[in-house]
Amino acid sequence: SPAGMVLSVLVILLLSVLYEAVKMGKAVLLRRALLALPRSLSQENLTEPQEGDSGPTQGSLSLMAFPISFPRWFWFHVGQTLFHVLQVVLGYMVMLAVMSYNAWIFLGAIVGSTLGYFM
Repeated sequence: SPAGMVLSVLVILLLSVLYEAVKMGKAVLLRRALLALPRSLSQENLTEPQEGDSGPTQGSLSLMAFPISFPRWFWFHVGQTLFHVLQVVLGYMVMLAVMSYNAWIFLGAIVGSTLGYFM
C-alpha cells in the first residue's frame, strides 16, 4: 500500500539520520576521552612497572583483585564501545533495507544520511 511505503521510507530516513548522529556522538566522545587522559600516560607506563617497584608476583592476590574505581577515561571508552555497537546495528539495518532493491527505500537512506550529516 502507498501508506505503508511512505512509512517505510520515513523509518529508513530516520534510521539514517540516527546513524549519522551516533557517528558524530562517537567523535565527540572520543575528543572528550582524549582530553580525560593524563598527559604523562604512555603505553610503557601502563604495562611496565617503575624502577624500584616490586611488581606483584604470579600468585599474588592483587593480580586477581578487581579494581573498584576506574579512571575517567575508562568510562569514556565504555561509552565509545556502546556507541560503536549502536552504530554497527543501525548501519546493518539500513543496509538490509537498501538490499531490498527498492528505489524509494534507497532514496530514503540517501536523504536521511545527507540530512543527518548536515545536522
